[in-house]
Amino acid sequence: MIRFFKKRLVSLKNAFVGWWYVIRTQENAWFHAIATVATVVMGFWLELDVLKWSVLIIAIAMVWTAEFLNTALEIVVDLASPDLHPLARVGKDVGAAGVLIAAVSAAIIGILIMGQPFLSKIQLVIAPWMK
Repeated sequence: MIRFFKKRLVSLKNAFVGWWYVIRTQENAWFHAIATVATVVMGFWLELDVLKWSVLIIAIAMVWTAEFLNTALEIVVDLASPDLHPLARVGKDVGAAGVLIAAVSAAIIGILIMGQPFLSKIQLVIAPWMK
């Protein structure tokens, strides 16, 4: 039983090493981090309900998962094909397209969930200035 938990701790440590690698080396991950923080801050400001938070968290996780899998794919392709190969390029491009699909979908979800509440809140802030 102790061996089981030790292995889980090692696996957890390895996962954090991978997480730190992506954050440290992938410029797109920095953009995702900024978008994640902005989304969370706006969600708190808009006082979203639990259902809307749930959908946003799924969308955020979808983007991060795609980014991490794409990074892993790129590393494995570079390892398997250090020389430029047309199929290696296609593999990398397809991985990047997966991230793009996830990011665009998450942005649309964010707009659908937060768009109207954001506009309503902004109108409340701007209305006193318009008199």
